[in-house]
Amino acid sequence: MLGTRRIRQLACTALLAVLAACGSAPVGPGYYRVERGDTLYRIAHSSRQSVQSIVRWNNLSNPDSIEVGQVLRVAPPGNAAPVTASTGGSRGSSRSSAASAPEPRSTPAEVAPSPAPASSISLIWPANGTVIRRFDGSNSKGIDIAGSAGTPVVAAAAGTVVYAGNGLRGYGNLLIVKHNADYLTAYAHNRALLVKEGQSVTQGEKIAEMGDSDTDRVMLHFELRYEGRSIDPSRALPAR
Repeated sequence: MLGTRRIRQLACTALLAVLAACGSAPVGPGYYRVERGDTLYRIAHSSRQSVQSIVRWNNLSNPDSIEVGQVLRVAPPGNAAPVTASTGGSRGSSRSSAASAPEPRSTPAEVAPSPAPASSISLIWPANGTVIRRFDGSNSKGIDIAGSAGTPVVAAAAGTVVYAGNGLRGYGNLLIVKHNADYLTAYAHNRALLVKEGQSVTQGEKIAEMGDSDTDRVMLHFELRYEGRSIDPSRALPAR
């Protein structure tokens, strides 16, 4: 029989895999982070570029070989006008999945709102500050709240801490709180973590201090996941 600690470690590993699979740290405008199942043709189509342009901008020696997590330039350098996507480009698959016929995908500006979850959750704001980046479902899997170092970070809802550490690249000092069978929230880039794995927290309880771990400015990156899928946390947060 596995001990309680070993079971918790396995659960945390699975949760980290969910976060990694659904997207890592945000990338800048004009860039795209390769996700599981992507092909270069699909990325080019969704970016309204040609496969040849993306190959050239990224010095790709083999357009059939792209890696999950790889960051690609998908906009022309400088102020050049975008090139219309080619319909005859390569259909190479990433190493992480078998090749399949590409399906049209919307550009980030055209991403449809996420379908409403079957259940709902009531959140409070996890920190005071200015929202400097919003959820778009593509390059940003959550919202970024800027503040000063040490600003309190609180649990957006009651739950159990299932991860506390810095083992996921791009998130810095990270907390993951599981609220029920469907929802979890993630709090990244903290200066200090004030709770431990397995600890129960109440809504509004201080769980961390805002910082700049694994990022270039002081902020909280906050994500809401429903059944492992990132959804817009703003929809569950009160207006302010």
